[in-house]
Parts: sequence; C-alpha cells; structure tokens
Amino acid sequence: MTISAFTAGTYFQDRNTANLVSQKARLDALTTQLSTGRNAETYGGIGSARTTSLSAHASLSALDGYDAAINANTTRVTVASSAVTQLSNLSGIVQGSLNSGSIASGSNAVQVARNSLDAAVDALNQDVAGNYIFGGRDSDAPPVASSDAILNGVPSRNLDGLKTVVSEQIAADLGPNGNGRIATSVSGSTVTVSEEGTGAGGTEARANFGFSLVSAASSNPAAITAGPMTARTNPDVTFSVANAPAEGDRIRVAINQPDGTQSFTDLIVTANPPADSTNTIPLGTAAETAAALTKRFENQPVASIQGKASLGLAANFGAGTPASVELNVKTPPAAGDTLTFKLALRDGTTQTITLTAKANADAKSTTEFSLTGDVAANISTALSNALKETAGTTLSASSASRATQDFFAGSKTEGLAPRRVSADGNGYAEGASATTVIWYTGDDTSTDPRATASVQIGSDRKIGIGAQANEAPIRAVLAGIAQVAVQSFTTTQTGTSEAARYLAVAERSRSVLTSTNGREGLQAIASDLGLAAKTMTETKADNRAARATLQDSLDGVDTVSLEEVTAKLLALQNQLQASYQVTSMLSKLTLTNYLS
Repeated sequence: MTISAFTAGTYFQDRNTANLVSQKARLDALTTQLSTGRNAETYGGIGSARTTSLSAHASLSALDGYDAAINANTTRVTVASSAVTQLSNLSGIVQGSLNSGSIASGSNAVQVARNSLDAAVDALNQDVAGNYIFGGRDSDAPPVASSDAILNGVPSRNLDGLKTVVSEQIAADLGPNGNGRIATSVSGSTVTVSEEGTGAGGTEARANFGFSLVSAASSNPAAITAGPMTARTNPDVTFSVANAPAEGDRIRVAINQPDGTQSFTDLIVTANPPADSTNTIPLGTAAETAAALTKRFENQPVASIQGKASLGLAANFGAGTPASVELNVKTPPAAGDTLTFKLALRDGTTQTITLTAKANADAKSTTEFSLTGDVAANISTALSNALKETAGTTLSASSASRATQDFFAGSKTEGLAPRRVSADGNGYAEGASATTVIWYTGDDTSTDPRATASVQIGSDRKIGIGAQANEAPIRAVLAGIAQVAVQSFTTTQTGTSEAARYLAVAERSRSVLTSTNGREGLQAIASDLGLAAKTMTETKADNRAARATLQDSLDGVDTVSLEEVTAKLLALQNQLQASYQVTSMLSKLTLTNYLS
C-alpha cells in the first residue's frame, strides 16, 4: 500500500486548504449577518433579489416622506379648524347678546361684540411654526389688522377705520335734511311725497343712498286719495376713463338689484380675454376701455364704479325721474283713518310708516296727524317727522350694516379698497381710497382658498388645506360682529329712538351672522378642513399597512432570521473545528506513526 506524502502543493492539501478558507469565509459572513441582521452589506451581495429590495426601499422612502408631510401639516389643519370653530362660537355669543329686546342690553351687546372682534382677529392671526395659516400664500405676516385699527383706523398713518366709514354712509343715506332723502310738500289740499334730488347728481344719489319710495295707500280713499305712483326711472349710465389701464388692473362696478341691495362685479383688464369670460375687460386705450365698460353695463342699473385713482374713472348719470306720489285731501277724514307708506332700504328690507288721523295730535308726533286745522299740512308734518325718525333708527342701522359689509369687501388689490362716499355726497368716489384701513393683507389672488396650501399624501394624491381670512363666510361673521362693535347707545330708556335703533341694529346683525355666508358658510369651511384632517389620518393608517407589507417582502431578501443564522453558525463552527482537528492530525502523520 502506497501512502502519499503530505507536502505543500499537493492536490489534497490544496483542496483541504480551500475548504477551510471557504468555511472560514462562510463563518465570517454568518457572524456579520448575526451582528447586523442583514443578508448582505451590498446590493450585489443579495444577487437577483436586489431589484425587489431597491423597489421596496424606494416605496418605503416615499411613504416616510408622505408621513412626514402629514405629521407636519396635521397641526396646521387642527389649528385652522379650531379657529373656524371659534369664529362660529363667537358668532353665537354675539347673537345671544342681541336676543334681548331691551335697550338696557345695548351697551352690554356692544362690549360683547368688541370683545368678540378681538378674539376673532386673534383666531385669524394664529400661526404654526411662523406660518400664518389664514393668509393664503402670504404666510409670513399676520393677515388681519388689529381690531383697534379696524374700528378706529390708524391716525398716525392718516388711515380711517370702520367708524368713519359708517358715519359717512349714515350721513349720505340720511341726506342733508335727515329724512332719508324723501321730501314732503304741500300745495293747497295736495301733499306730494317724492324722492329728493334733481339732475344727474340726484339720479346718482338715488341710485346709492336713502329710502326708495315704494307705495302709499289710504284706508279711506273717499276722504284722502293716494294717486298712482310715479315710478323712478334710472337712465343708462355711461363711463369715461382718463388714462389707459394696464394689464391686470381691476375695476369694480356696483349694480342695484331688484330688492334694493347692490352687488359687485369685479373686472380684470387683460390683453386676451376669453370669449366667454364674465370678469374681464379687453386691454385698450382710455376711450376703448370706456366704450367697453359702457357696452358691458348697458341697460343695467349701475350704482357706482371704482378703480385705482390714476385711471380717472367716472360714471356719468343722466337725469332720471324720482319716484313720487300725491295725496289729495277731498274731505276731512275720520279719526282712526290711516295713511300707509312703504319704503325700501338698501339692505333689501322694507319699512312701513303708518299715520293715524286723530282729532288733536302732537305736532311732533311720528305716528299721528291732527284733524284740526290744515289737514294736508298736518299730514306733511307728521310724515316728515316719521321719515326723520325712521331715518335715524332703521335706516341708520341699515347704513351701518351696508357700510360694514362694504368695508370687509375691500381688498389690498389696487383699486379695490373699501368704497367711500364722494366729496359731493351724491355717490361713491370713483378713485379707490388711499386713506382707509385695509383689514386683510394676506393673499387675495386665488379663487380657491383651499388651494393656497396643499399636502402631498401619495404619488398622485394631494389635498388642499389652505385658508384665507377674507373668505366670504368669514367676512360675513366679522361684518356681523363689527357692525355692533362700532355702535354706541346713549340711553337705556325703552320707547326712545335709541331703543328703536338698537333693535334695528340687532336685527341686521343677526341676519348677517345667520346668513348663508355666515355661520352656515363657516360650517362649510370647517367641513373642508375636517375632511382634510380625516383624509390625512386615514392615509397615514394606509401607509402603515403598506409599510408592513413592503417590510414583509424584504424579509429573507435584506434581512435574515437570527435564529436560523445562529443555528448555521454553530453547525459551521463545529464543522470547522472538526476540519481543523483532522488537518492538524494529518499534518503530524508520519510512516512510523501510521505503522504504529
């Protein structure tokens, strides 16, 4: 029997050495897997499974990014939703303070409104990590002026606040005679009741201010006949423009509605307006712009126009006919006979004045006329008293409400500042005011406030979470609160003019606060934000499930079972130890040892 010598370089020794090195490499690999939990330290080490690993890791990284965005914006949505809820609660608080029918609660209601306005401004000026959430895309500064600036202006900057705007509106509506621009006159036995104002100035004033005379009726036509109404006529309005507009300039035109209210049409000057656009006007010369405006509002009851002062806009009113009616006293009426006059206000409401015949009535009465003496003159006097009384109460409250809503409809966009009464008092100034507080200074260019901020929650999923303090429902609530906060009542005695004015203010404030754009509109905003929050929460839960599935797909690809590796490592250690022992024994083998 031949025994091969065990020397370096032999085949068996080389193979044995290679086996030992391979086992040692496997031992090192298993040791590394045990310490790291990973299958390999490079994608090359996992072979063909690297495609699965790369894809899964990319998806996991994307999910981490989406979750980070959701986490970062959840607080923003929560704060915004809480602010809207707070506005709704403040609206309810102010309404509750106005529910009392007593003037004694008037001063308390004003204080509640002022406190609520403070709280509303604070809610709208909240920020999250330095980003003011109700400023739309302009989130680096508080979007809403302070409540003091809103109410009182900023005298140091020559800026008027809401109180000044309201007082101007009230004065314009009451007219120079304090009668709501409805005049009475007597000629013999005929009493003429007519809207005031003649010529173009009178037409413009009637288009914007005071009562509108709707009707007159007599309970005893045999004694006093109310003739047919001479209806008001509003002539066409033409426009003139002193200087050509620039691309992007804005022009605001107010149109009288059938119910007496006014609506705004905002136009943007653009070089290429779409054929079906309703809010643009073609860019052109001053004459072309004037012609386009005149044609755009042809046969419409225009009330006013406004744009930046450099345009030199003007609305040219023709001489329309004021509404009027004649009352003819044929025979002395009986005590208890009545005359009823219906007036329309600029907020869409109507007011009825009823005068009752009485044998002897106080010359200052607002509800009765005397049958003693000149009955026609007595009717005229009583009606004049009633008009002044109603103008100072109901019309004054209506003026405050309308001016407040106009104020909050104002914008920082050049040309769209809050409307101000013109210097001659016949209408509104065509040039936008530069001396009025702009209450909202955030972004006002987006037609969709929710789109001013968004969160990417998926590869093709994005949700809007933006908000703007000048959204219509928020404006309505602020206006409803502010029109009370701007008031002051000098007496608590019931049955006075102040009591009547308080009740009129309360009615109009409640109407604005409960309107479609008021608390109901706030609910729509809260619903949008609530839906966004719910979507983010559900998406985050879906991401957790997707992450678990992806992680499962990586088990056995990126990671290893520590129990399995431990078992393999122990087996390999035993095998390697045995191999070392055999190798050691073989290396000491000699012929003598073999034979022995």
